[in-house]
Amino acid sequence: MKYLLLVLLVISPYQVFAKNNNSTLVKKSKSGICHDTSSRWYKKTKNYTPFRTIKECLKSGGRLPKK
Repeated sequence: MKYLLLVLLVISPYQVFAKNNNSTLVKKSKSGICHDTSSRWYKKTKNYTPFRTIKECLKSGGRLPKK
């Protein structure tokens, strides 16, 4: 039981960080378009500047994608 508790205490912070890190990443493409995870181009955007929020991306001069 102690071993299981120790394992959970060690692994849990890494899982939380990984989940938060991936879910909050906004990509600003080289053309200045801000893509969050709901954008259909999110996974296809390879050359980008990362931001934590869409608001930060827009403040940096980016714009939202056209629909």
